[in-house]
Amino acid sequence: MIDRVFNIGDIVELKKQHPCGSKLWKILRTGADFRIECQGCKHSLMISRPKFEKSVKKIISS
Repeated sequence: MIDRVFNIGDIVELKKQHPCGSKLWKILRTGADFRIECQGCKHSLMISRPKFEKSVKKIISS
């Protein structure tokens, strides 16, 4: 499996959509945990690296 490189400021599309209807998230922090911000309603949350990497569908922009 190829490791993807995630950088701060990247916009990613997740497999499931947020309750607001958006699937696009901006990466605010990387490390053991990721802080991501919904691009629809600007809600942010912390998510563990394994869960985040599993839920990413594709990188939209970096």
